[in-house]
Amino acid sequence: MDTLAALGWLFVVVGFGAIVPIVPTGAAVSGAAALAFHEHPFTIGFVVAAGAAGAYVGDLVMYAMCRFGGEQLARRLRWLRDEEHLGNVKERLKAKQVPVLLVSRLIPGGRVPVLLAAAFVGLSWRTFVVANAPACALWSGVYATIGLAGGSIFPEPWQGVVAAIVLILIVNQALTWWNKRRESPSTSTAPG
Repeated sequence: MDTLAALGWLFVVVGFGAIVPIVPTGAAVSGAAALAFHEHPFTIGFVVAAGAAGAYVGDLVMYAMCRFGGEQLARRLRWLRDEEHLGNVKERLKAKQVPVLLVSRLIPGGRVPVLLAAAFVGLSWRTFVVANAPACALWSGVYATIGLAGGSIFPEPWQGVVAAIVLILIVNQALTWWNKRRESPSTSTAPG
């Protein structure tokens, strides 16, 4: 497969994964970066750009769906599961719009609640479009860096891709565990 086609597929996979949150988009960017490291190192910047562009377009589509479909669509697609968590995200988003959008892309499972909250509180399109661009670029750069680390450790491209994907899964699970552990004491100390 030629480089341009591979970058196109990366864009499509990440864009689709931004809309359908079960697709491991971070692993796709990491795997592509690990492969690029071995095959065509000069294309790593293009991998970051394709991943960021796919994430950006997918986020725009998802934000539009949340904005126009509202809470009813979010419930139907099972995006909205935890009302209390969504309320907390709305409050944080009202206080600090841009930083919350930036960080949400880096936290596993953090992007969807923030997109929902942004749509439900009526965050302007202009703010979302501007704040989401660096968030997607940062996200793609972080995952590409993880892929480069995996690609540089192993001599074979497939080993680097597997290492990058395993590393992504470990990091995601660790962050998910940490977030759940951090949130659990606050719920157990609430007055009853």
